[in-house]
Amino acid sequence: MTTINESPAPIKRTVAALTFIAFDGGEGCGKSTQIQLLRQALEARGKRVLAVRDPGTTRIGELVRSILLDPSSVEMGMRCEMLLYMAARSQMMHEVIAPALARGEIVLTDRFVSSTLAYQLGGDGLTADEIRTAASIALSGRLPDLTIILDMPPELAITRVKRAKDRIEQRPLEYHQRVRENFLSQAKANAQSYRVIDASQSIDVVSAEVWNAISKS
Repeated sequence: MTTINESPAPIKRTVAALTFIAFDGGEGCGKSTQIQLLRQALEARGKRVLAVRDPGTTRIGELVRSILLDPSSVEMGMRCEMLLYMAARSQMMHEVIAPALARGEIVLTDRFVSSTLAYQLGGDGLTADEIRTAASIALSGRLPDLTIILDMPPELAITRVKRAKDRIEQRPLEYHQRVRENFLSQAKANAQSYRVIDASQSIDVVSAEVWNAISKS
């Protein structure tokens, strides 16, 4: 188990030992597609798998999500944004993730604290330590065993978003470039529990690299 205040032990784990896996990255990087493919691969091997999205999944989380992503929420400060993400995440941990892990299921999440450390870092002066402290309170210290960053240039990724863009997606390219840099910085600083995969490759190639990443972690 990886916690907010601990570095993961430098040991090799089996796929079965990775019970909580996060997929993260910029907008349009293919997280939902890769989660679905990994879920199918794990279930074909007899694993029980739960896929969730952050923010969301619970009734309360979906309500918070609608506020966060609503383009009309223009007055929202970055600290408020960060705390709303943590609140939705806390409810999902309490209501869905922790019980699933206790049942022995593998949980795959579309975004997690790694997103907050990429998207909200620096806004309104927010520091990484402040974000980690909020996450520790919200999640009782529980972080994913492995975080997979699907990396691609934001100018390419954003073209994959075919629906109307939400409040976060509407931010300028320079913002999304900083987000990408923040993701890569996290991965560099947490090499034991992060993996970076080039998401500009074909879906099948990315899927194979995801499987390789969890098999060798």
